Amino acid sequence: MSTTRPCSPGDRGPESGDGGASGVSAAGVTPVDGGAPGDAASPDGAALAPTGRQARRLDFDGESGVVPLARDFARQALNAWGWLPAASADRRAAAEDVLLVVSELVTNACLHAEGPDELRISCDNKVLRVEVSDRGAGQPAPRTPHRAGRPGGHGMFIVQRLCLDWGVVRTPGVAGKTVWAELGAPA
Repeated sequence: MSTTRPCSPGDRGPESGDGGASGVSAAGVTPVDGGAPGDAASPDGAALAPTGRQARRLDFDGESGVVPLARDFARQALNAWGWLPAASADRRAAAEDVLLVVSELVTNACLHAEGPDELRISCDNKVLRVEVSDRGAGQPAPRTPHRAGRPGGHGMFIVQRLCLDWGVVRTPGVAGKTVWAELGAPA
């Protein structure tokens, strides 16, 4: 896992642009997947798996209780993209891993970076990407050596263990950073 590489192989870094944004709701949520949940359905009414890249954005400006808010936001995205409700134990585990990674990244932003500014989640057929932006100057890293019995300090170790890859993106001359993590989509 990498904390120095700004983005995963073949990626351009944090999601940029609106990608067909359909607006921001009162809660600061921007679906950028071009449609509302449930737009695609099979003839029997069951939701179809998303095709192409799906993305959602949550602005934390002025929000409190950001960790549960982020988990609820991620859960709604997973529902819209067909990850939930899970049809198998593997799919359920993949969705729970996403929710745990979202919780850990947002919690780290709260504890070490004056709180998160924004959460972005995007998904294609193979990879789900979570990005948390904040104004902090610190560099997240798994605590080494990892001591399972020691309280605290497990967040980035958990992210490292659950994700295909993760890293940090900084924009020169701009305060803050974006911590990203990628998880494999369920089979």
